[in-house]
Amino acid sequence: MTTTTPQRGRTTTYVWLILSAITIASLFLAPAHEPGVAQASVPITVAVLLLAAIKARLIIQYFMEVRTAPVWPRVATDGWLVLIFGGVLGIYLY
Repeated sequence: MTTTTPQRGRTTTYVWLILSAITIASLFLAPAHEPGVAQASVPITVAVLLLAAIKARLIIQYFMEVRTAPVWPRVATDGWLVLIFGGVLGIYLY
């Protein structure tokens, strides 16, 4: 069984707080807070996708322990994130 150092526990807590803040920020970006019919907005959609990509990277790096893995899994997961979110953004903008 591995033990966590106090610094490692603090880092995980800070990352969790950042993830929570991003979730709340995404909620306030939603157009449903305004009266009337919600309309698609390219800047808001791009912002939400960017926040989702940041959240995905933080989860992969800190909660799936990829940050301590060899270089190739770090590069592979970052490349996968770029492909997935770039593809979704490209499809949306096209």
